Amino acid sequence: MEPRNQTSVSEFLLLGFSQDSVHQPILFGLFLSMYLVTVLGNLLIILAITSDSHLHTPMYFFLSNLSFADISFTSTTVPKMLVNIQTQSKSITYGGCITQMYFFMVFGGMDTFLLTVMAYDRFVAICHPLHYTVIMNPQLCGLLVLVSWFISFSYSLIQSLLMLRLSFCTNWVIPHFYCELAQALTLACSDTLVNHILQYMVTALLGIVPFSGILFSYTRIASSILRIPSANGNYKYKAFSTCASHLSVVSLFYGTGFGVYLSSDVSSWRGMIASVMYTVVTPMLNPFIYSLRNRDIKRALQKVLGRICSVMGTLVLVF
Repeated sequence: MEPRNQTSVSEFLLLGFSQDSVHQPILFGLFLSMYLVTVLGNLLIILAITSDSHLHTPMYFFLSNLSFADISFTSTTVPKMLVNIQTQSKSITYGGCITQMYFFMVFGGMDTFLLTVMAYDRFVAICHPLHYTVIMNPQLCGLLVLVSWFISFSYSLIQSLLMLRLSFCTNWVIPHFYCELAQALTLACSDTLVNHILQYMVTALLGIVPFSGILFSYTRIASSILRIPSANGNYKYKAFSTCASHLSVVSLFYGTGFGVYLSSDVSSWRGMIASVMYTVVTPMLNPFIYSLRNRDIKRALQKVLGRICSVMGTLVLVF
């Protein structure tokens, strides 16, 4: 049968997790709860940082950007999945699929770049504390974030445009809960060599290079801390504790991310569970990881929640 041109593609089918209608309400409630916690938790982090002048530092500037990227990252996949579960539909339009791929790559890439930038920030703070304010000036911080956004938008646009030139066969079923790039490429009838080459380059750009930068930063940090005399135990503990939250997030993000892309079959049940950890659970846990042991964030969150409760109380009295 002759391949059909991509212009005739109207929609893809996302199989998701369960074909059993009995499990659909459970899945809907579970993912809706995780999505709401993710959005609310990261939004509170952003509000706490922007409203407290004591948190207007490079570390918290990067953290607020990470929280925004996490909200957006989760929002590219979960809402569509919830709509499909609620409507008992598995379809996503061709344009919707390409758009979902594009923003998934944009915000996934931003997560990797921001985690790398935050590791560099910790490296400068611990290894060059006297020059920290000079090196991590507002201009450099803004530039690092802008460059990260530019690279993420650029490679995602190139990958999406390359997808648009492909022709697809009659099988448009994606055995996943979102439009996963590798799965979509397997459905193409035309030559995907250029797409795969770019995909491997992007994997190196977003996986190996940033991860190597994080490893280098923390190797230097560990070496610097270990050289501190044992008499300064409190300083050692404080130095390690400032990195603990970031290390936890890096381990969770890269651990689940590598689990997805090193899996032999991403569309398998195990592969999709790893994808949920990577795209839903990790962004949900980040606010808790950064706030549980951070007194500054806790204090700022208490102020924000106090203001919210005050406003809610005033509204109740008015109405």
